[in-house]
Amino acid sequence: MERKFTEQLVKWKNFPRRMPLIVTGARQVGKTYGLLSFGKAHYKNVVYANFENNPELHQLFERDLFPTRILRELSVMTGETILEGDTFIIFDEIQTCERALTSLKYFCEEAPTYHIAAAGSLLGVTLNRAQYSFPVGKVDRMMLHPLDFEEFLWALNKKQGSEMIRECFQENKPFPAGEVYLDLYKLYLLVGGMPQIVNEYIQNRDFEYVRALQKNINDAYIADMVKYALPTETSKILAAFNSIPAQLAKENHKFQYKVIKSGARAYDFEAPLDWLQAAGIIHKCIKVAESNFPLNLYAVPDSFKVYLSDIGLLSSKYNLPSNVLLANFSGFDHIKGALAENYVLTALMANTYQPFYWESQGKAEIDFVIQSKEGAVIPIEVKSSENTRSKSLRQYVSKYNPPYSIRISAKNFGFENQIKSVPLYAAFCI
Repeated sequence: MERKFTEQLVKWKNFPRRMPLIVTGARQVGKTYGLLSFGKAHYKNVVYANFENNPELHQLFERDLFPTRILRELSVMTGETILEGDTFIIFDEIQTCERALTSLKYFCEEAPTYHIAAAGSLLGVTLNRAQYSFPVGKVDRMMLHPLDFEEFLWALNKKQGSEMIRECFQENKPFPAGEVYLDLYKLYLLVGGMPQIVNEYIQNRDFEYVRALQKNINDAYIADMVKYALPTETSKILAAFNSIPAQLAKENHKFQYKVIKSGARAYDFEAPLDWLQAAGIIHKCIKVAESNFPLNLYAVPDSFKVYLSDIGLLSSKYNLPSNVLLANFSGFDHIKGALAENYVLTALMANTYQPFYWESQGKAEIDFVIQSKEGAVIPIEVKSSENTRSKSLRQYVSKYNPPYSIRISAKNFGFENQIKSVPLYAAFCI
């Protein structure tokens, strides 16, 4: 599948001050496949070292961390010639070998002409307990997300449609195939962006199998909790994780500890939520007391919303039949709203925004506020249907007078009263 991630890797490869690369992301978002595909397309050969299934690799880093010795012995072990600048070296599941992680500092300083990338699904979690130093300032970092909706369209051979959507977004003109792409948006809510699941859907069009694969990934996350977290933490992490669908189905999407269990306190669940975030399983969206530039100065860390990193995994946890999600069903508005909001959050994160949300004394709420590259603060309102009436946005505009606002809904493109109308299927354009 074509991924935007590949463009980032090309820029990294060609950057004159390139450093060893660390790729992080949730389990099964395609880190290993993406690196291997890139290596085969852009280098003479690839040396792949998986620290999880090959314990002998750990021994390479036990004696010392001299790059020349490590590379020589790695070449012998893999049977591959390692060429300066022409071999792509992949250290996979590097979180299981902390010495290998530390060695990236020395590769940066003493062997900068070698191209090395490391991947790890739970790297951030492991670093919190590292016995050895992390190579701060000596590595480049990339975060890989599930396929966004545009990449999903590419996988469905709809690239021409995605290009036309971008054109309509820029010019605020109606997109002629709006109804077709709203249906594809609903399909994306069901399938999500995990590469294996997208591929299996394309091959078989079997929604029962899609749901089974999504359950497998959720189970794999739980297995990671058992594997990497302390036993005393695991039950709390699992409880917080399982509460997310109910948190988002509430009228007020703010994360509430009492939804996890009666009497739950922030003190008990702050660390479990941090664990889930470090693992790439969830995203936090923090409230801002004032919607002014720069937004992070006005963050209120104790007030936040929590979303899953993949919309398909969220819809699977609601256990709605596929025909309910794909049809123009009535009812379930609270779940439709939750799915739409989570979908937009992941689209913004994939485009490297750090979204916040704003509310005014519980009387008005804006789903997301983002900071543009020019420093403007833009409010984003999300509607799951064509009903776009909102007192909250009017109150926000009256208070902050933004250059324009964005309203994401089932309506087509348009621009009126300083509100840019963006259809749900076009959130990737923002």
